[in-house]
Amino acid sequence: MFLASHAQKHKIYSRFRAVTNCVTEMATAAKLALLPLVPGCSVSPEAIESSERGDSLARKRFQRGHVFLIGGTWFGKYREDVITADGITRRKQVTVSLGSRKEIPTKPLAKRRMELILARINSPDYRPGRFAKMEEFATIWQEHVLVGSKPSSIRSAKSHLNVHILPHFGKRGLDEIGVQAQQFFVTKLAQANLSRKMILNVMSTLASILQTAKGWRYVCQPVDYKSLAFPSEEVQPEGRFFTLEEVGKIIAAAREPYKTMFWLLAMTGMRAGEMLGLQWQDIDFDKGLLNIRRSAWYGRVQTTKNKNSEAIIPLPGILADTLRTFREQWKSNPDGFLFVTRNRRPPSSNKVVEYGLWPVLDLLAIPRCGLHAFRHTHTSLLLDTGATPKITQAQLRHADPRVTLGVYAHVLGDAHREAVEKVASVVFQSVPKAKEETKYIQ
Repeated sequence: MFLASHAQKHKIYSRFRAVTNCVTEMATAAKLALLPLVPGCSVSPEAIESSERGDSLARKRFQRGHVFLIGGTWFGKYREDVITADGITRRKQVTVSLGSRKEIPTKPLAKRRMELILARINSPDYRPGRFAKMEEFATIWQEHVLVGSKPSSIRSAKSHLNVHILPHFGKRGLDEIGVQAQQFFVTKLAQANLSRKMILNVMSTLASILQTAKGWRYVCQPVDYKSLAFPSEEVQPEGRFFTLEEVGKIIAAAREPYKTMFWLLAMTGMRAGEMLGLQWQDIDFDKGLLNIRRSAWYGRVQTTKNKNSEAIIPLPGILADTLRTFREQWKSNPDGFLFVTRNRRPPSSNKVVEYGLWPVLDLLAIPRCGLHAFRHTHTSLLLDTGATPKITQAQLRHADPRVTLGVYAHVLGDAHREAVEKVASVVFQSVPKAKEETKYIQ
């Protein structure tokens, strides 16, 4: 009985070795489809396709790993093939934490937990993962992904990388930047007194890097915003805007070309970059339309803030006359920009503020602010003249009306104010007079 059982085991083992040798021999072939197959052995189309791509097939050895206890924590060790950033496949030893002894009281249970981790490695579909340090992959990401973004986006992303991401994650592997590491990073940024908006912007850059790495089959965990705790919303300071009287004084005191710039900003509510990116071909004097197609940022032309920002808005007749007058003294340039520097490029908005706006504000004793105050002023005047939130949204080109109402909640139109005044008057009139009060008290 013992001999028969031993013979059966030997037969099964021989068959297993034959099948294993069959798969190993075919995996080393350049084209599996051209090789004669061993009788009884078949190859899936997926395996042939994988071999043609140059990927590895299943591992030769089945791993069980090594489980051990240190202190009150179970750990496991195993080996895994990894593809480095330079494309070379190497084998490294990996140590993982399986759980505490309280959670896993016995070694057999720890081995079961280890089997779950090794299921990916031992799977016939297993392929070596790509590994890289953050600083290595960030360079690749900048050269092949970030390069296609707008100039303003490139500058912001590089600032996020150099100031925050690389100093914290630069020496770490992408596979080490999990949810816990990401949360620690968010907490560090918050402790550095960065605003919630700035933290979200930095995390957006990190998320783009990790998502790209994941798509390129690097081992990493993308950013899951739902799993992270961000600082609560802070109280937003009220946006600066001018009164109607202040706008008139600013435009009257400004010199060209700043005077025409301020006319455009105050009468249309467009963003500073959109105003600086205007070309004469964008202005339809006959139909009274202004086509916003592009933006200028530090002398470089780029797309607008978003798709909704590209729109056609009305051109007031008074503004059309102002632009016609300005065109008579306008110095031509190859691209037909309304405003250019001596280098024939659109000026940067900060230079317009420094040399055009601040001197006028100082002269009129008005507190300094940026060009965006004209956009707030235009919104205020729209609401004061009875424009509905829908019209205001269309003029400002916000995708969501809640953005318009949220950003400009401090601006109250006359209709809104009058409605509240009426309610207050009704409530006040319903309150009994002083003599009537004493009568009720007695």
